Order: sequence, then C-alpha cells, then structure tokens
Amino acid sequence: MKLETAQVKNVLRNLRFRRGLVTAVVRDYQNKEVLMVAWQNREAVRRTLSEGKMHYWSRERKKLWMKGETSGNVQLVKAVYVDCDGDTLLYDVKQIGGACHKGYRSCFFRKLRNGKLVKYRKRLFNPSRVYR
Repeated sequence: MKLETAQVKNVLRNLRFRRGLVTAVVRDYQNKEVLMVAWQNREAVRRTLSEGKMHYWSRERKKLWMKGETSGNVQLVKAVYVDCDGDTLLYDVKQIGGACHKGYRSCFFRKLRNGKLVKYRKRLFNPSRVYR
C-alpha cells in the first residue's frame, strides 16, 4: 500500500502526535498475530504511507529507521487503521523474516505461565550474526 502525497498529508492532519510520537501496533495481515509495537514520528508515518514499508522512530537511538534496513526483515504495509483519538495506528503488514530484533517472528515470544515468563516461540535467526 502506497499513498500519494496529498493523501499522506490528509492522514497526517488527522493524527495527534503526543510529544512528537504516535504508537504503531503492527500485526500480520493474514493471521492477525501482533508482531511488534513501536513509535513513529511524523516523518516515519509519512515514509511508511508513501513508500509502503514500515518506518519507525527509535527513542533510544534518536533516529528514523526502516524495518529491515539491517536484517532484510522488512514489513510491507497492507492496511492501516487509526484509533478514535488519532494517536495510535494499527498496521497490517506482510512480514518478511522475523519482526523481533532478538530473532523471533514476533516480539511477543514469551508468555506468562504459572507466574513465570516462558519462551513459547522458536528463534528464526541469530541476532548476533545479523546485527553486527
């Protein structure tokens, strides 16, 4: 999904950036599994909507980044939803490879079982080989 410049501007006018950011919830477009939650500034949203690939704002590194720019595990946008307050976007994406920087398909690879966090997913790739 790629939007024209005028369409992107219209979407941006309807968003409420809190402290310069909106929340991005990302899920698989087919099975609706939540893959990750991240932050986007205005430029990340603009690039995501105009290029059709997910872009984010790293609060830690204080920089814009495209998902998969290092790993090759890109996210292709299939659909976009905006919540009632305009401060959260829900993206349906086609995930290429794993979404999690720790090597898993989803960042939600642990679940609470009997009061303990337990890994219930298998790693798809070794992060130390991908992120040097």
